Amino acid sequence: MVTMRYQILTFLLVGMMCTLGVKAQPKASFDKEIYECGLVLWKNPVTATFQVKNDGDKPLVISNVTTSCGCTVADWTKTPIPPGQTGVITSTFDSKALGHFDKSVGVYCNASPRPVYLWLRGEVTADPENYIVTHPYEFGAIRLNKDQIEFDDANKGDQPVMEMLVANTTSEVYTPVLMHLPPYLKAEAMPEKLGKGQSGKIRVTLDTDKLPKFGLTTATVYLSRFLGDKVGEENAIPVSVILLPDFSNMSQQQRLNPPVVELSMKEITMPALAPNEKKTQTVVVKNTGKSNLEITDLQVFNHALGVQLKKRVLKPGASTKMKITAYGKYLKEIKGTPRVLMITNDPNCPKIIINVNVTAKK
Repeated sequence: MVTMRYQILTFLLVGMMCTLGVKAQPKASFDKEIYECGLVLWKNPVTATFQVKNDGDKPLVISNVTTSCGCTVADWTKTPIPPGQTGVITSTFDSKALGHFDKSVGVYCNASPRPVYLWLRGEVTADPENYIVTHPYEFGAIRLNKDQIEFDDANKGDQPVMEMLVANTTSEVYTPVLMHLPPYLKAEAMPEKLGKGQSGKIRVTLDTDKLPKFGLTTATVYLSRFLGDKVGEENAIPVSVILLPDFSNMSQQQRLNPPVVELSMKEITMPALAPNEKKTQTVVVKNTGKSNLEITDLQVFNHALGVQLKKRVLKPGASTKMKITAYGKYLKEIKGTPRVLMITNDPNCPKIIINVNVTAKK
């Protein structure tokens, strides 16, 4: 009997050790596996940024990152990434060959015995005459490949970079400048001046330490189209930044019993609205986790939407209703798709964006 009890005790101890061993592992979660570059101008390098989060209980170490050819170079976070923290992998494609491209990036880390492959896809095109294809957005005689500046899923302490392609279709020398930059953004034109028919880029860097709060921060900057240009609706570029909460100080108990947020829908489609019309849809928010769900931030990206939520704290199993209203009188003034942002204390889903597909009635 004693021998049997000893065997049972030994078996339980071994089982517990194995269980603990399995749990104490890094886990790499990528924000995306494919970076769609779209149309890229010939000889204008494009940089893809992948964010990798450690969802495990042990530091994540990226030992190496390889590329499929010499036309692509990579860089990555060299220091160990603690549990709950995020690192960055960047890959730059030189775009010297015309046509479609599909480049792979192999990530070697201690979370997997095999490399994890990420991809850059797009098409290199030569459009040196009018830049309509590669730079579809027109700001007077200056053309850009983007009409918005977006930084999604930024983490405190990071300094992510995004690039805007800019083309000069005037007959004069042009100096690309973004006016009215908020303190958390800086912009650099490369090159500083563009001659007739030339193209370059504006590199925009975000300093997350200077952001006023977690969640959504919005602003508007203005592209200077010529010397002495003024700010106005014609050269306005909306800016949106989403700073995610910090979960690095969560206890083991909190990690094992997190809240879990679920929505009845994350995509809403509404009919086209006249200026005097509005339309409301209801989204059900539910907590299917094991601890209280806190909705710490709820915002809209522009004034064409309104949002109301009955409860901000949901106990396990509880639900509430969120009403999203679109206003037809503002739809013609906005750029891009109207969206609602929700920030929660769910460590596996701190950010939820609800797209509202609605347009102004013609």
